[in-house]
Amino acid sequence: MRRYFGRKLLIYVITFILAVTVDWAIPRFMPGNPVEILIARAGLKAESAKLIYSYYMKAFGLNVPIWRQYLNFWIALFHGDLGVSLWLFPQPVMKIIKQAVPYDILLLLPAILLSWLAGNKFGAYAARSKWLDNTISPLAYILQATPYMWLGMLLAWLCGVRLHLLPFSGAYSNAMMPSFSWSFVWSLLQHWILPFASLFIVQFGGWAIGMRNMIIYELEADYSHYLEALGAPRKLVRSYAFHNALLPQITGLALQLGAIVGGALATEIVFSYPGIGFLILQAIQNHDYFLLQGSCLFIIIGVLLANFLIDLAYVLVDPRTRVGMQGEE
Repeated sequence: MRRYFGRKLLIYVITFILAVTVDWAIPRFMPGNPVEILIARAGLKAESAKLIYSYYMKAFGLNVPIWRQYLNFWIALFHGDLGVSLWLFPQPVMKIIKQAVPYDILLLLPAILLSWLAGNKFGAYAARSKWLDNTISPLAYILQATPYMWLGMLLAWLCGVRLHLLPFSGAYSNAMMPSFSWSFVWSLLQHWILPFASLFIVQFGGWAIGMRNMIIYELEADYSHYLEALGAPRKLVRSYAFHNALLPQITGLALQLGAIVGGALATEIVFSYPGIGFLILQAIQNHDYFLLQGSCLFIIIGVLLANFLIDLAYVLVDPRTRVGMQGEE
């Protein structure tokens, strides 16, 4: 088991290094110089612009060769320094991201966990009920193929613009300041419902279809027929089938995390929800190298950490994995 987790950890470290390198490189391949854009927006005179340009290039470490910038990035990263935002200068990138991360956690964790649990339960019921399978399953196929951004815009138009049921922009009312009051919590909840619903609905359809197909496959497997021939209760056979069908769904959760996070980024942009996705959009529009690479870095860490936790859960759920690891030792 120790050898297994050692290999896994090495894979995650290599993946982290490669992903962070790509994260650092992408903003530097974007056209335009961020300092020039910053100065152009300020509307300074030519002489002042030259002095300020050289000052900012040195201050942001953009006046050194590209290889030196890459080395400085890793040194700063190990010291917990993600730089200073060009867009919101002089605020540190770490401070900006810390303000956005709670909104991502509030949106992503419930959407991922609840859609996975509800989708698996519904898929299991659909596999056992012809009526449910014939009436609701086609809807699940449609939901599975629905783009997050399109569904988000549809919900915003229907529930926000046409029916005026829920707000569709921001994380809370502009007339409020963040506090622990019930009025602020209620406003936060109202603004949260539509982004959450757009993520939940699409993921729910995918998990329901996956579990439904796996349950049907497991119920037709040899061990299910063997248990039925021995006179085992139907409930027991279904319990074994559900447990075995759950294993691929756990693996699927790890594989789908990237797509789910990508959907969350698009959803946050649609609803102007102040999470990491909204920050990435602002960073791209303002050519903010440091905010862009810092935001993507948090996504990389989050996805890798979630995958690692899912690997641990898979080992605990599937006894065959533990037996295989003991055999390696």
